[in-house]
Parts: sequence; C-alpha cells; structure tokens
Amino acid sequence: MNYRHAFHAGNFADVVKHAVLVRILLYLQEKPAPFRVIDCHGGAGLYDLAPGEAGREGEWQRGIARVLDARLAGPEREALAPYLDLVRSFNPDGALRRYPGSPLIAQRLLRTDDRLVACESEPSAFRDLRHSLGRDRRSKALEIDGWTALNAYIPPKERRGLVVIDPPFEQGDEFVHVLAGLDAAQRKWPGGVYLVWYPLTRRANAAPFRQRLGEMAFSRVLDVTFDLGGAAPADRLAACGLVIINPPWMLERQLGVLLPALARAVAGDQGRGHLSWLRTENSASAS
Repeated sequence: MNYRHAFHAGNFADVVKHAVLVRILLYLQEKPAPFRVIDCHGGAGLYDLAPGEAGREGEWQRGIARVLDARLAGPEREALAPYLDLVRSFNPDGALRRYPGSPLIAQRLLRTDDRLVACESEPSAFRDLRHSLGRDRRSKALEIDGWTALNAYIPPKERRGLVVIDPPFEQGDEFVHVLAGLDAAQRKWPGGVYLVWYPLTRRANAAPFRQRLGEMAFSRVLDVTFDLGGAAPADRLAACGLVIINPPWMLERQLGVLLPALARAVAGDQGRGHLSWLRTENSASAS
C-alpha cells in the first residue's frame, strides 16, 4: 500500500499515532535530563487540510475533526487534552485548517535542551519540512533516507529519547526494512524508546512482523491495534497498529483510557482498540 503522509493527514491512523506520541513525549519530559527525538520519516511537517492533498482525500473529517467534536468524560478528556490542545494551537481561529505531522508535534514538546532530528528523503516534502520547522535551534531537518538515519543517529549523545518510524509502506518489503533497522538498533541502543506505525491490511500481513519483534532482545514490546470495523469506507485503510518498544511505565494504563475514547469518537460502537505485549521483561529473562 502507499501511505503518504500528505494524502492521509489527520485521519484516524494519524490521530491514534499522534495521541500516543504526545503521551510518550510528556513522559520523557518528567525527568530533567534532556532527550532527543529522531523522526525517520518526517514528511512535510504541516498539512493544509482544505486546499491540498489531504483536503482532496477528506480523511481528516472522519478523524481529527470527529475527535475534536467528541464529548469526552473526565479521564478521557485528561488523557487526550495535551494532543487536542496541540492541534488547536495550529488553528488559533478555531477553524480546523491545518494538521501537524509528528516532527512539529515533537518540536512543540521540546524543552530548552531537548533536540529533534527529522528526516525526509523526498525533495519537495523535505523543503516543506525544513520550512515548517523554521529556525528553531533545537530542531534539524535532514534530507536523508530514514533507514540510513536510524543507523547513523543512534545512540544519541543525550542517551534518552524516542525514535519514530513511520514509513509510507510503498514497497512490499517495508516490514523487512523495519525489522532490519530495529535489529541493528537493538545492538546500538537497546534502552531507547521506539514508536513504529504499521498498516493492517490483507495485503500487508503483519503477523510475521509482530512475531519477529517478540523475539528481539528489547526488554519490553507493546503492540497497539486500532480497527474502525464497518465504519471505514470500503476503499480506505480500516485498521492500523503501533509498536512501542520500551514504553514508559504508565503508558499502558493511559492507553486503556485513550484507545476506547478514540474508537468511539471516530467509529462509534464499531471501533476497537486493543493492547497486547509481544515481549515483557519476564519473557526476555526466560529467553
């Protein structure tokens, strides 16, 4: 499948991915030591929803627009507020016209000594990414292949941080590239936090991918799946997954609140979010 960021900005998969991303970054903020974010497939950074590519698809209307309009209860509102407030900050007049990609979300949550490296190999998207990040000294845009960057920039000198892996899945062997990149990463930086997005389709069989992740030497691997059920149009992506390697300790409990709220918001009673551990510290010690 071809999952280019610009065509799908603000859709349900972006909402799930970015809500989780924000929670992870907030947990990284809790310790005073600086951290680094390495975004391997940064895209353009910021997307116009109405006139541009995302507007032609209109998927954001069934994604972020529904979540912003949803009535959220106390714990749900608390879990999603940082993400939704961040999206609103890019739309100060109250009308939903722009949606931030993961590099700009990360940039907004950097502290003074934290750093962001955002990578994009497609020339046009890279120019947009560099413009979107502006002259912020904490952030750097690199015109480089994401897999090259994954090898070159870990471990970061800060020794704490997050790697975001969100390829477009244009090629049939994209899962192979993800596994190869993570296999090398576990040798260089086994304690890093890694967030990996992947599609769930008949064509993109994720079962071998998840099995192999459970066999790697990372100590904890959490898998999140999200399914729209019958609420998805027949010709659109209906389900996706997130793998979180070395997740913060409180994240599982937060996701237990966040995922059902998102499922109801975007798909009513047909939506489902599910958590499972592919690897835990007990399984790691037994292997």
